[in-house]
Amino acid sequence: MEVSLPTPAQAEPRAGRLSRFVREARRYPLVPILILVVILIIPAIFAPWIAPYHPIDDGSLPNRLKPPVWAEGGTWDHVLGTDKQGRDILSRIIHGAKYVLLVSLSVIFVSGVIGVSLGLMAGYFGGWIDNLIMRGVDVFLAIPAILLALALVTSRGPSFGVVIFVICFILWSRYARQVRGEVLTIKNQDFVARARVIGASHFRVIVRHILPNVFNTIIVLATLQVGFVILLEAILSFLGAGIPRPTPAWGLLVSEGRELVISGKGWQLSLFPGVAIVLVVLSFNLLGDWLRDRLDPKQRNV
Repeated sequence: MEVSLPTPAQAEPRAGRLSRFVREARRYPLVPILILVVILIIPAIFAPWIAPYHPIDDGSLPNRLKPPVWAEGGTWDHVLGTDKQGRDILSRIIHGAKYVLLVSLSVIFVSGVIGVSLGLMAGYFGGWIDNLIMRGVDVFLAIPAILLALALVTSRGPSFGVVIFVICFILWSRYARQVRGEVLTIKNQDFVARARVIGASHFRVIVRHILPNVFNTIIVLATLQVGFVILLEAILSFLGAGIPRPTPAWGLLVSEGRELVISGKGWQLSLFPGVAIVLVVLSFNLLGDWLRDRLDPKQRNV
């Protein structure tokens, strides 16, 4: 009896295909970069010109909770459907990318400057300075960001500044700990000792000789932390402790449709912003992995 064996493409499970896609994306970052450009960067920069409607003002109650264009009752006027106030979901996602990018860049820059500066000081000087900074790092790593955000919102109300402060409050310690570990290795190398022998100041040794050697680590860490920042901002906005309404932040968009998901009417309110968050976070993580493999000689040799 003749038995037909499945081809390798048929036999490969879905999980195997997904893992192979992730491996290829880590080796060749074209796919993550294209996702970031299409979903995040272009919408954030050109939102007023490419969004078909205003994200807040262009609402119509007769058009509320319209399904996507491919579903029954959907129209091309609202490709991804409408929300409870009849506002276009696609337009709100496009404008929400602007706030996601603004929060990410602000947090990464501010927390990076603080964390890298303290990490350089702790690793280079050592002693009581190192102990003081590292104990502060331990304390800040132990503080739950969501609890802190809820406490600040209770006292000051939700705002863009509260989101920036809370995430920077947590994130700088990750930079400080990583940079400090790199500096402990670099400061004992010969080129640093030569700079000290010829009379270079501590500031010059740190800026001209140590900082350039940890810059690759900083770039990789910053890229990997962007996904964490986006996810944390979405969580805070989802809980009402982040960017206030009616700003179309992606976390708020997911929150607006959470009570309608089970009923089956209005599922598009949470699905499409959630997909955007997942794709952007995954793309930044894959891009960070690729940068780590390219910039770290040990990883590249492996």
